[in-house]
Amino acid sequence: MDRSIVYWAAVALMAATAVGCGGSREQVATGTSLELDRVVLYRNGIGYFERAGQLEGDVLKIKCRKDQINDILKSLTVVDRSTGQAVSVSMPLDPQTWANAALATLAPGGGDLADVLDALRGTRVSVGSGTRIITGRILMVEYIEHEDENGQAESDNRLVLIENQNAYTVLLSEVDRLTFKDEEIAIQLNRSLDASAGEGMFQQVTVEVQLIGENAHDLTISYVVPAPIWKPTYRVVLPEDPNGEALLQAWAVVDNTTGEDWFDVDMSLTSGSPIAFKYDLHTPRVLERPDMTHTGTSRRARAAVGDTAIAPSWDKAPPAPSAKPAPNRMAKKKDKAGYGMGMRGAGRGGGGLAGLDNDYDGFADDEMAEPMEEMEEERAMDIGNIRNSTNVNVRSRQVSGQTLYEIENRVTVPDGTSTMVAILNETIEAEQTFLYRPGGSGPGFENNPYRVVRFKNSTPFVLEPGPISIYAGGNFVGEGIADIIAAGSSATIPFSVEPSITVTSDSGYSRSASRLLSINKGVMRVENFQRRVTTWKVRAKASDKPYRVFVRQSSAGSSYELQERPEGTEDLNGAYLIPIEIPAGETEVTLKITEQTPSRSSLAIWDYGATKVLENILLVENLDDAGRKQIEPIVKARKAIADIDVRINNLRKQKRELDQRADQTRANLNAIAKDNRAGDLRKRLTKRLDEFSKEGDALGREIVELTSKRLEKKIELEEMLDNFTFTAPKPPKKEEEKKSEDKG
Repeated sequence: MDRSIVYWAAVALMAATAVGCGGSREQVATGTSLELDRVVLYRNGIGYFERAGQLEGDVLKIKCRKDQINDILKSLTVVDRSTGQAVSVSMPLDPQTWANAALATLAPGGGDLADVLDALRGTRVSVGSGTRIITGRILMVEYIEHEDENGQAESDNRLVLIENQNAYTVLLSEVDRLTFKDEEIAIQLNRSLDASAGEGMFQQVTVEVQLIGENAHDLTISYVVPAPIWKPTYRVVLPEDPNGEALLQAWAVVDNTTGEDWFDVDMSLTSGSPIAFKYDLHTPRVLERPDMTHTGTSRRARAAVGDTAIAPSWDKAPPAPSAKPAPNRMAKKKDKAGYGMGMRGAGRGGGGLAGLDNDYDGFADDEMAEPMEEMEEERAMDIGNIRNSTNVNVRSRQVSGQTLYEIENRVTVPDGTSTMVAILNETIEAEQTFLYRPGGSGPGFENNPYRVVRFKNSTPFVLEPGPISIYAGGNFVGEGIADIIAAGSSATIPFSVEPSITVTSDSGYSRSASRLLSINKGVMRVENFQRRVTTWKVRAKASDKPYRVFVRQSSAGSSYELQERPEGTEDLNGAYLIPIEIPAGETEVTLKITEQTPSRSSLAIWDYGATKVLENILLVENLDDAGRKQIEPIVKARKAIADIDVRINNLRKQKRELDQRADQTRANLNAIAKDNRAGDLRKRLTKRLDEFSKEGDALGREIVELTSKRLEKKIELEEMLDNFTFTAPKPPKKEEEKKSEDKG
């Protein structure tokens, strides 16, 4: 078997395009007499094109598709390489070109009948409304509001036609037929409709560039126009060792739909996110200006004798700067070898990949864990052969934060075809493991993780989003798709489902006690924590080797921090990737993840809850003797006041109860006041009321005494707090944090 089989070939995408009314293919999308020399394709729908060559005369004509004229106008650069001077660009205005621009309202979703007619002011038309026929030139179309025959308000558009000295009006809602008297306008409308239907997209506009001097010019021109994005595709070859070195290969799929062959061009591919947008420079825009005709007609200036002074010394205008020749950076490359790098080098080395150690999935289904000794013979598509068979002739470098892949050999891509260019063939660190995402791996696999490949992008370049084929043991084992992978970052690519592992979770919120941070003149700064605790449980068959299951846990919020961070945890966008270690022989493992957010607030030392916060500070392990000596009198004094407050509150509660019972007793006495037979009851109630009054008076006196005592204590504490400051020590670090710092 030939190990150097080329399995990728140029993919023919020939698309026969009927253009305009003639049905034959139009000229190229953008073309001149200058040869195409360089093509740079981007990932945002644009392409940079460079042309170079000799031109006789002083006019350079550039033909471009009508839908590309605005991009040409805003990006066109013309350099005379013989002098290095930039050449002035002038474009004669073709009246028909602007007429065509006015017809752009026929673009899909780009206007209605009123817009089209108003854009065709001056055009001679004939409109019919019932039996009425009006012929004239379009003066204007104006929006109006009027009442119908039932007095209801409705809106409409009024068409105004002018014929000789007469003006006629007709409501567009009443027009049932319209004829264009100008045959050329009718033809242009039909062409615009062809463009709207995709038939006129290759209609061309000619831009003329006026050059300096009539002699021959050695020119380089560049411009940016829409172009198909290049598409990345990847392959990862897993090693036999689950945690060994893998092979990462990447190709770029390039499409040529420009209408001309890219023959022997210098090609580059740009990775990144450059900003590109549309901007209409082709259509003239007119701003309304205020009419100042009558300004000043009612004013009269008063004659006055002028003043005479010594004339000032006026500065002469500075001389115009001399143009310096620019260095020639646009020269063609000498190397023109090769018909197409992608067609020759990118297609080699397809097929199988290196073996996967199946002992690694001892917990998988039985049919997946069958021994593979009979497959251990040498394979043509092992990792070494695949690496050697892929030829990458690409030089990569960073340009303004973007990756530029420069193909070293010149490339030919015929019009209407695609080709593949190998851009990466690198050894990377990789492992095969498992990943659980909330919701599982799909319907029927809600509690099952994915089998994934995790690798580090050890290249200095960003890897664009694209599909990734995964191979192991000489076989295709699945595929995934990658998001943007930054240089130096890790990627986790799911490629199959692992039904033999189940993952469940449970979470809940709680709030911690307040912690004192500082005291300043009686104002306390306190901190408390809102916590979310998530418990993960992994169940699987026992394996004779340890392994890991990664779980993707969404963050509880931007202010939450992960506590007791498990080793190997990675930060994602709004989530964490947390490894759960499954020891050999274990079938169930539980891991608790705590997130908490600090909340800081101010609390007066007299407020409710302040005493508890002060008492807690005395329980801090790392509070030294000096700090304890400083804070203990404050705590003791505040606790004494708190105890008095408790006693006063209890006494007031008792007094309120006595007062209520006394009021009820008085009400009973009033009820039996006229009953002569209730003498004994009246005596008992009177005696009870006297007891309530005496007991209430005693409680009142005790409340007054305690209130007075509280005031004295409060004054003492206020004197202690005057200019008193205290900063609480930070809580001691846990052993895990100390170990991590020691390692760092």
